Amino acid sequence: MSDTNPADLAAALLDAARRAGAEAADAVVIAGTSVSVDVRNGTLEQADRAEGLDLGLRVLIGRRQACVSSSDAKPGTLAQMAERAVAMAREAPEDPWVGLADPAQLGTRRDAAGLELFDPEAEPSPEALLEDARRAEAAALAVAGISRIDQASAGYGRRDVHLAATNGFSGGYRRTGRTVSCVAITGDGTGMERDWSSESRVFAADLPDPEVIGREAGERAAARAGPRKPPSGAFPVLYDERVSGALISHLGAAINGTAIARGASWLRDAMGERVLPAGLDLIEDPLRPRIAGTRPFDAEGLATVRRHLVQDGILQSWVLDLATGRKLGLDSTANATRGPGGPPGPSLSSVELTQGSRSREALIREMGTGLLVTSLIGATINPTTGDYSRGASGYWVEGGEIRYPVNECTIAGNLRDMLMRLTPANDARRHLSNVVPSLLVEGLTVAGA
Repeated sequence: MSDTNPADLAAALLDAARRAGAEAADAVVIAGTSVSVDVRNGTLEQADRAEGLDLGLRVLIGRRQACVSSSDAKPGTLAQMAERAVAMAREAPEDPWVGLADPAQLGTRRDAAGLELFDPEAEPSPEALLEDARRAEAAALAVAGISRIDQASAGYGRRDVHLAATNGFSGGYRRTGRTVSCVAITGDGTGMERDWSSESRVFAADLPDPEVIGREAGERAAARAGPRKPPSGAFPVLYDERVSGALISHLGAAINGTAIARGASWLRDAMGERVLPAGLDLIEDPLRPRIAGTRPFDAEGLATVRRHLVQDGILQSWVLDLATGRKLGLDSTANATRGPGGPPGPSLSSVELTQGSRSREALIREMGTGLLVTSLIGATINPTTGDYSRGASGYWVEGGEIRYPVNECTIAGNLRDMLMRLTPANDARRHLSNVVPSLLVEGLTVAGA
């Protein structure tokens, strides 16, 4: 057995679980490397490099399960993990819904071939990352009105993931990521305002030039100078593309199998009903090449597929793993995810909302008077009723034009009603895992001055 080969380590964990008395088991192994640098005033402020190994083992005895994790791959540690997990499972309460996939349910894809999740280029040197961060910082500082840079950073990460189970599944893949980000500040003292720009890609060659990222951060921060509180009342709110995904994520949370099985969702009785305006689709596609959220199989070995969550505004599917599917009397939708320390749970990884025909600028003109939101702060959401309240900042719009920056305001409404009043723009960025354009929502309550 190789000390660092994830497939070998996963197989060794399963062997240890069998010897310890487990009736069934699965194992996940994640080996990763990350490098990052932070720059301030053109000089290196911080540099980090981490190489880690995470081992997770789940064992099942009847309808009882237990999970253990470790970062130590020594054979003795693997044996101790298995023995501890079996002892814990024997004392765990029964759960009638737990269990591995039937072999007939398993996907045939066992790697990420064709999905382009790994950049074969060599890991960038710290000097190359330092230069990227410096270039981004310099470009931001060159923007008129920028007083200083809070942080300019560049990073690289690589992960090897392998999943194996006693039902015969064994599959793994490798993914990489390269990132440049910058946070710029305008003003001084209590008048300081900040904004940011960040870009991440699977392939370094796809990453925009650091100057583009830095300049965007600087321009965004400079536009934030002199904010006011907006008036209070009922107004249209335009969620900028940078934050619009958060609104759709609330829909994703409401159709998650865990919430549905508990009856704790404001969409618990909405299957087959309209949840978005006619003409809008919400599609999950976990097989898009060169996308960070892509995954060739889920955490239980089931094949991931492109599918409609919402079609023509009508809710089509919950988000399920095996356990929540069994509880609801449905098949898994291959949405299981897991970390080393816990059992699988359902989660979305890559969604796309239908884009509109108009630009963000056109929607600003259309809204007349209202709020353009570019940043969201905190959240108070009732998961049962969908009542929604979030802190926000952005820009006040009058006469169809941006007039001044605003902060310290709250937007509120009910998510079921809000989602039915969406008008999408056409500005979604397709390289993101979640492809969601700017979204205009009519009739929200804005609390400002």
